[in-house]
Amino acid sequence: MTATLGTAFAARTGGPRRLAGTGALLRLALRRDRVMMPVWIVVVAGLVLAMPGSLESVYATAAERADAMETMNANSSMRAMYGPVLGDSLGALSAWRIGGYAGVLAAVMSLVIVVRHTREEEESGRQEMLSASMVGRRAPLTAALLAAGAANAGAGLLIALGMAGHGTAGALALGAGIAGTGMVFAAVAAVAAQLTESARLTKGLTAAVLGAAYVLRAAGDAGDTGDTDGSSPATWLSPLGWQQNLRAFAGERWWVLALVGAAIVAQGAAAYELAGRRDVGMSFLPTRPGPARGRLATAGALALRLQRGAVAGWTAGFLLAGLVFGQMASGAADIVGDNENTRDIIERMGGQAGLTDAFLATLTGLFGMVAGLYVVASVLRLHGEETSQRAEPVLAGAVGRLRWAAGHLVIAFGGTVLLMAVCGLGMAVGHGDGGDAGAVLGACLAQLPAIWVLGGLAVLLVGAYPKAAVASWAVVGTCLAIGWIGPALDLPQAVMNLSPFGHLPKLPGAAVSWPPLITLTLLAAALTAAGLAGLRRRDVIS
Repeated sequence: MTATLGTAFAARTGGPRRLAGTGALLRLALRRDRVMMPVWIVVVAGLVLAMPGSLESVYATAAERADAMETMNANSSMRAMYGPVLGDSLGALSAWRIGGYAGVLAAVMSLVIVVRHTREEEESGRQEMLSASMVGRRAPLTAALLAAGAANAGAGLLIALGMAGHGTAGALALGAGIAGTGMVFAAVAAVAAQLTESARLTKGLTAAVLGAAYVLRAAGDAGDTGDTDGSSPATWLSPLGWQQNLRAFAGERWWVLALVGAAIVAQGAAAYELAGRRDVGMSFLPTRPGPARGRLATAGALALRLQRGAVAGWTAGFLLAGLVFGQMASGAADIVGDNENTRDIIERMGGQAGLTDAFLATLTGLFGMVAGLYVVASVLRLHGEETSQRAEPVLAGAVGRLRWAAGHLVIAFGGTVLLMAVCGLGMAVGHGDGGDAGAVLGACLAQLPAIWVLGGLAVLLVGAYPKAAVASWAVVGTCLAIGWIGPALDLPQAVMNLSPFGHLPKLPGAAVSWPPLITLTLLAAALTAAGLAGLRRRDVIS
């Protein structure tokens, strides 16, 4: 059997000669990702493993968990966000609450790894140099997929070992489902890397497929008003729905893994076939040449042209999420019910001024932390322009470094204002209480100083310590973990204050406290100024 599979794999990939050098490229990829990959694995697995303890503090008895299951399944907005609850054990509730989002994180991790070691290598010219030596034609793609496989296997294994105390079969199913979801989108990224000409377009195309998968899953679960078991056809069309229908801790369906495996093999075969039909650096969907005379007169216009797709996508996502969560806030009392532990957690996250206001304050805080991901990604675009050597032609003209950086920073920091504004408007419309519209919008905008601190730190790393720029993701990930899990674990205030979001007033409901808002804004400005000073002094990366 093994020999047959090996023969089939060799035939598909073009034989051993076309895989020559795969081991060396894999070792190189693992060495380059020796910091990023473990961080991703720990974040994905850590979020899952922290969930049972958090839920146990909220739903201490089987009766409370059964009531929670009934309540959540009766709420279409909750089903759209998390899917249906398929069991009332701690393991099943954990799989419901965090399993889908861990799958999304695994998918993002996978697309980053695959694009980094395929299209980015070609775009930088390094792949052409490597291909001139004893490296087979299919070796780079194989090494990238193996690196993604190692990362997903590591996360899945940690999850399975950590959740084994709640049921061995369920733990294995949850770990395998999350790892399988990551590999499905690793294969999607492998295909996209053959179709598109730049790493940016490859990531955008893969992210669009991931977003469509989430929308399909959400639409299927939200519309399933009969037996809330995830059996909607729309759910089955989504790889995220496959993970859900694996039913970890709720009567596992092991045969769903065959569907996951088939998708990985089919997409991987397509990627290998496409890779064999193009030249290094080329693509099947080449970028159209621009006009003979340029129409972008400023560095700011160029930055907007480069980032407009990301801004539009994030804006649409925040608006939609604001509408959905605003509707959930209207039924906050029904969701919480008589569970005092849940009420206490929401009040720790959102303040004491009434359950609805506390729920809204909790949501605005979470949206602020997610917006931190946007601002870091947007600032790091500066670093990407440098490392891809696209910044040098711009700076070789009459454009100074500060002017070039300012174009991207306006998009980064100004984009957060747009995101939080549309989110606030969406929440106000979804909530439906016109009298609270201004308060909700103000609460969303009050998150900006903390978001800007994360952006300022990213500017500092890009400008003064470019080799450590990727650490910006670790900082924003830590803040997200503290804000999301900290209140449920009742962490000390000193730990909560490690995040800039821990210093913000709990709006709406509480009184506006200007000193922390002003202090955080000044800190963000100082970090940004220090980063720009470092960028002005150092050499451009080449």
